[in-house]
Amino acid sequence: MTMKSLLSTVSLALLLGGAATAAQAQIPIGHLADYSGGTSEVGTPYGQGIADTFAWVNKSGGVGGKQLAVDTNDYGYQVPRAIALYKKWSGADKVAAIMGWGTADTEALTGFVAQDKIPYFSASYAAALTDPEGASGKAKPAPYNFFYGPSYSDAMRALLIWAAEDWKAKGKPGKPKFVHMGANHPYPNAPKAAGEALATELGFEVLPPLVFALAPGDYSAQCLSLKSSGANYAYLGNTSGSNISVLKACKTAGVDVQFLGNVWGMDENAAKTAGDAADGVIFPLRTAVIWGGNAPGMKTVMEISKISDPSGKVYRPVHYIAAVCSALYVKEALDWAAKNGGATGENVAKGFYQKKDWVPAGMEGVCNPSTWTEKDHRGTLKVDIYRSKISGPTDGDLNDLMAKGTIKLEKVKTVDLPRKPEWLGW
Repeated sequence: MTMKSLLSTVSLALLLGGAATAAQAQIPIGHLADYSGGTSEVGTPYGQGIADTFAWVNKSGGVGGKQLAVDTNDYGYQVPRAIALYKKWSGADKVAAIMGWGTADTEALTGFVAQDKIPYFSASYAAALTDPEGASGKAKPAPYNFFYGPSYSDAMRALLIWAAEDWKAKGKPGKPKFVHMGANHPYPNAPKAAGEALATELGFEVLPPLVFALAPGDYSAQCLSLKSSGANYAYLGNTSGSNISVLKACKTAGVDVQFLGNVWGMDENAAKTAGDAADGVIFPLRTAVIWGGNAPGMKTVMEISKISDPSGKVYRPVHYIAAVCSALYVKEALDWAAKNGGATGENVAKGFYQKKDWVPAGMEGVCNPSTWTEKDHRGTLKVDIYRSKISGPTDGDLNDLMAKGTIKLEKVKTVDLPRKPEWLGW
């Protein structure tokens, strides 16, 4: 071997070694997003919030001096694609955590993430994901599943408690009638049994469910069925895209019902698109404030938003802010892990148990305090209930509509649910 070729070989080795060291100096994170599938109208702002937050974390020095290598993938809300991505993320370059999305895919992967010890912080709030030990007997053990906010079931329970009080306050005679509406799909169905059980307990007459697809469409038939059923309170279990179709069709059909939206079922964009058909919809909010709200932590949210909007002019809906909270909980669990044996999935999971009434640094007054324990992954049982108010035409810029108060999200009530053991995992 000549001296020249020897030097070339040494240079190549040093180069490859440097690349390997650079790779080792990063913490891999999987990010599942729906930018094009059946829930993309809410998946897009949420996914952007996750991406912006992790980019901001990297810009601010990363975790333990290491950058986060975030692999963001639009899986189009398709379970097989989520499973294929999981195989990649659980392989040789195993991720330290995964930011998940839908209920069907999250539940399909629950056993795998437990086996592979990869924390899975989802945007599915199915109650089945809250029982780490499977102690309730209602769901399989989900020790590596986490999410921020009340479960779908607990949010629905809070909405029903509000509805029972609303019926009483209106002084109406007889039993109020309640109906569950949504696609026949794991996500809208997740809180159905729990909600109907509490509705019965609270004195509602529970009507047969009305099914409508996750995609927008003509739901005049469902609205006519809703009208003829005499329902007083209707829970919309789908995301806002198809809910808008229902709200508009039911307004046209003259349906007099109080709609209760799930956490993905109503937001500022939906209120703008639905216009006066969205007036009066009741729904839960995960964060303590909305965009531009009066809270110290809003300064951090605004900084993070500038990652993808340097102008600072884009209005961020409620899902974006909830995503920022979610990503920062994961970031702080990673921080703890990095200082306690390294950012492995097992250590990151332990990181979620280190704080009580936990609000990520810099997010005071924005993220509601959360507590996860090894026996209970219900991070919060506090449910903030809001009402959408529309007071005029909703054409135009969302920032202006919100600033003028044409669209308002007003707080109606906070329900603090009891931590009932029988509600764990259900």
